[in-house]
Amino acid sequence: MKRSLMDQVGVLLLRHGYTVKSLTRTSFDLVARKGEDILLLKVLEDANGISEEYATSMKNLGSYIGASPLIVAEKAGHVLEDGVVYARFGVYACNYSTFNNCLDSRFPVIISTRAGFTAQVVGGKLRQKREERGYSLGAVSRRIGVSKRMVAKYESNKADISLRSALALSRIFGNDVFSRVNVFAVAKETMNDNPSIIARKYDEMGFRAADTKKAPFDVVAKLEKELILTEIENAKSARHGKSGQQLESLQQLLGADALVILDPKSGRQQGVKSKKKFPSLQKRDFLGMESARELIKFLREFE
Repeated sequence: MKRSLMDQVGVLLLRHGYTVKSLTRTSFDLVARKGEDILLLKVLEDANGISEEYATSMKNLGSYIGASPLIVAEKAGHVLEDGVVYARFGVYACNYSTFNNCLDSRFPVIISTRAGFTAQVVGGKLRQKREERGYSLGAVSRRIGVSKRMVAKYESNKADISLRSALALSRIFGNDVFSRVNVFAVAKETMNDNPSIIARKYDEMGFRAADTKKAPFDVVAKLEKELILTEIENAKSARHGKSGQQLESLQQLLGADALVILDPKSGRQQGVKSKKKFPSLQKRDFLGMESARELIKFLREFE
């Protein structure tokens, strides 16, 4: 079922003008780009199948490459409802139908929370429409079944509204009084706990850098418009074949540079060979660099 759903999602993205790359053995299954919009997608039969580690990895990487992490699934222990946004470990999740609507900029207003299905009222818009139609707080409260105090909270953006009350409010004022859930919001940067020596070196040179997990590279670094995807290799853990192809695909799709850092274990200097398609540096040489400018110049000379 996952493969069928992934194929449907991939075809849908292509129809909407996205360039799509599929990946294996990573925290996300598809990367799609259309202009400046980048999506990191995990496609699952059951959204409960995603781990916190995978979700955190998607959010962290998304914050560095300016991408939106999103889960597309059929269920989350139960069937996902059309027009409803769910969340797993801080990553939005929705079904195929809702995802399709979002690609057409028809974002939902209902989100599933611990309190059940809720919506967020645009307080100023509600107050404007209420006053234009001559309704008092009491009149609105009676029609939607809540207290006047609660209606006042809605207008002050201090409370979410239940699905039942939202439906009643919608019948009076329409859906314009609700905030749309933008499932394509770019991920916010998360803390990089216990950074590796490579990530720390990037930071010293002026980059923002983070270690990645479940990705075709080990460190992502950014400085203004410069984006570097860094793979760390040693004699025992060198990657081959498909992993290199995935790194190359991502490099091209994201308009990024790729760098391979060779890290021989136990002080050995043999047994780790450079990947000819990517610029490579011995770990000691990378750590010896003094500035971002020096590294960027090295990468440009490889082109």
